[in-house]
Amino acid sequence: MSRGEPGRPSEARTRLLGTASRIFYAEGIHSVGIDRIIAEAQVTRATLYRHFPGKDDLILAYLTAADRAIRDQVDAVVADGLPPAETIRAISRSIADGIRSPGFRGCAFLNAVAEYPDPAHAVHRAVLGHRQWFLETVTAQLERLGVAPADPAARHYVMLRDGAMAAGCLLDPPLVTETFLHGVEGLLRAHA
Repeated sequence: MSRGEPGRPSEARTRLLGTASRIFYAEGIHSVGIDRIIAEAQVTRATLYRHFPGKDDLILAYLTAADRAIRDQVDAVVADGLPPAETIRAISRSIADGIRSPGFRGCAFLNAVAEYPDPAHAVHRAVLGHRQWFLETVTAQLERLGVAPADPAARHYVMLRDGAMAAGCLLDPPLVTETFLHGVEGLLRAHA
């Protein structure tokens, strides 16, 4: 962080990250060069490298921001204190709303890992970290519901979500989300 209020990112850093995030999500990570991000963010190369020493640092910041947004959204649902089945339904509706949103291009994390298949790469590890958190969050809700063991059911839920995220940018989003939500209801019925 630099040149802004203490503890707050600078305007240039915010603009760089916003620009990179928009383009990475819409067009892919490898297809976007640093020169384009600099031009669209209207900053100098020196400003970019002052905030992000390399493209991988910018990519990781993009994924960290996406992770934080999803965690905040899920944490808000969990904080509502709904019964566990209703919490799972609310998380699912949030996912469905995302799939139906304009410009939806699939899961940012699945898209990123497709471009970074090496398990040792920091981008790949960031994706796995996000997915582990999501799996643990769903597992905890299923445990609250009384599902034992909860891990297989949580993995089933994550696979339903992954399928919906992949299909949502290929097929009719309302049909995809209806199918996803129907699948979630089937999962909940199976463990009621």
